[in-house]
Amino acid sequence: MASLTKDERERDDLVKHTGGCHCGAVRFEVYSAQDLNVFNCNCSICTKKQNRHFIVPKSQFTLLQGSDNLTTYTFNTHTAKHTFCKTCGVQSFYTPRSNPDGFGVAPHCLDPGTVRTVTVEEFCGENWEESMEKHQTIRSMSKLT
Repeated sequence: MASLTKDERERDDLVKHTGGCHCGAVRFEVYSAQDLNVFNCNCSICTKKQNRHFIVPKSQFTLLQGSDNLTTYTFNTHTAKHTFCKTCGVQSFYTPRSNPDGFGVAPHCLDPGTVRTVTVEEFCGENWEESMEKHQTIRSMSKLT
């Protein structure tokens, strides 16, 4: 997977955020804006897990450690890959159904100090297909601009 160059990150005003699971076995870094647009989805699994996330392209995400400590849960279309730590059970990132070419990152799993603001956008996952059809930008969030 190709990473962004320093020039590309600076051009897009991206900062490096680091984060991980509760026990520290899983660690990652992600390049994103300081001002995060976070989705609050009400689908069955997001509701149960309180899964709020922002979406980035795969090239802006790097797993630093813990690949052997991750396990994955899928259901329904099996497109989304709900990845979580085997030790503490925390899902700090996952592959969303809406953007299988990117990652959904949990802002509450980021280390403090790099996020300036968080804007929460409600997403009606109970009516997933209809919501995806209406949303104008969600699919493009995992694409490089």
